[in-house]
Amino acid sequence: MKAKTGDWLVEPDGRRGLIADTRHEDGSPPYVVRWLDTEHEALVFPGPDAHVVSAEDEAARLNAS
Repeated sequence: MKAKTGDWLVEPDGRRGLIADTRHEDGSPPYVVRWLDTEHEALVFPGPDAHVVSAEDEAARLNAS
C-alpha cells in the first residue's frame, strides 16, 4: 500500500479518512488520517482490506455524483 498526503484511506466498512501525513518517503504506512465521521486525527496502520484512493480519483468520484 502506497499513499501521499491528500489521498484517502477507505476501510472495508466504507469509513473514509483524509491522509493528512505520511511518515515514510516511499508512501508506506503508517499514515496520519483525519476521519470524516469524527474529524479525529489518528496514526493508522491500515489493515489488509483497507485501500487508498488517490486525491484525483476521489475528486472525480465527487464530481460524478
